[in-house]
Order: sequence, then structure tokens, then C-alpha cells
Amino acid sequence: MKKISLSICSCLFLAATAFAQQANSLTSQEKKDGWKLLFDGKSTKGWHTYRKDKAGAAWTVQDGALVFNSPSDKSEGGDLVTDKEYENYDLTLEWKISEGGNSGIIFGVKEDPKYGASYETGIEMQVLDNIKAEDRHYPNHLAGTLYDLIGSAEVSKPKAVGEWNQARILYNKGEITLWLNGVQTANVKIGSPEWLNLLAKSKFHDWEGFAKYPKGKIALQDHGHEVAFRNIKIKQL
Repeated sequence: MKKISLSICSCLFLAATAFAQQANSLTSQEKKDGWKLLFDGKSTKGWHTYRKDKAGAAWTVQDGALVFNSPSDKSEGGDLVTDKEYENYDLTLEWKISEGGNSGIIFGVKEDPKYGASYETGIEMQVLDNIKAEDRHYPNHLAGTLYDLIGSAEVSKPKAVGEWNQARILYNKGEITLWLNGVQTANVKIGSPEWLNLLAKSKFHDWEGFAKYPKGKIALQDHGHEVAFRNIKIKQL
């Protein structure tokens, strides 16, 4: 009887823990530690399409996730950005991509009329189907990489298409550290010799506004493929 009781207690404990950590919610400890939700799991509140007043119709909430479906009318798409700007933070979220899909998490975004897209200023953590996406042939374009700057197949270990991946971006005083599913995929400090060398070899080498804004918005990319995001949490440092 004691073993049965212990088993029941264990199951109840695990169930309670799972409930406390349900999608798009914060545990008591996370709240104490200063974490905030950027997505409530029910609406696009706190987000809008880049350089527009509200979220485009291509972005919807389905089963507790922010989902992008490529629209027939391109005016309904566009990158989704936070209403607020952030500086020095720890950002975590989950994503899943469609077959052959490509997207990204872009940070340090300056929303300004002189920039036509979020990626002109923001730095990207790649979201990709490493198996079938067209962009899979470049090591620093694989899932979890610091797009076109740092990445390798050795550390890019996304889960199968349709499964949730855990991403983390630590962006503090110019230092960028990325993790995908618990594996560190990049670390570099903006302005360092390593950064300048990487930048010189990238497509961004002569982009006026790229990575120039320590305080900026966070964007979820419209790359024309279905993608979903949830559990978007931030802790300002």
C-alpha cells in the first residue's frame, strides 16, 4: 500500500508541475526572477507588423501559438515585431517550422521609416528545416545559427519538422550568446575583432544600420513559410 501511495503522490506531483509550467505561462519562481511573457497565448497583443499599426492577418493564434501562414495577399504578411524596445536581456521561446521552411528570430530591430525591413538593423537567430530548406547548404544559415555570421552543422541540432525547439538568446552589453535545444550555437561580442572579421565576410558588411542599435525590438520573421512560436519569455538584465 505504501508503494502505491508513493506512486500516486509522484504522479500528482508531476501533474501539478506540468500544469504549473503549461505553455505561455510563468511559474512563481520565474515571476520572482523577473521574467515577463511577450505572448499571452491568446492574442497578438503587444505585437504588430513591422511599420504597421497592428498584426497582419497572416499572423494568427492557433492552439496557444503565434502562427504565420503565407497569405495570397502579401500586404497581410510581414515580420511581427514587439511594441516595445528592449536592451540587455535573456530571451527564451519555442518554435516549430514547416517542411522546407525558413524563418528567424531577429533582435536589436530599429523600427524607422528609413529601414524597409526588420533585418536591415536586427541580428537574426535562424529558424530552419535543416533537411529540406533551400538555405540548408550554408553552415551559418542552419537552425540556431547567428545568421550569416556564426554557425556549424556540429551544433545545429533542430528537432524534426513539426516538433517544438527551444531557443535562447542572451543579449547583454553587446555580447550575443545563442542556444538551440540546450546546445550553444554562437557567442560573440559586437565590436570585438572577431565580430569585425565575421561582419566583413558577411552580407551585412556594408549595411548602414545593421547591429547598430543595442536597444531595439524583437521580430518574428515572415520568410514566406508556415512557422509557429510560443512560450516567448524575456528577462531584462
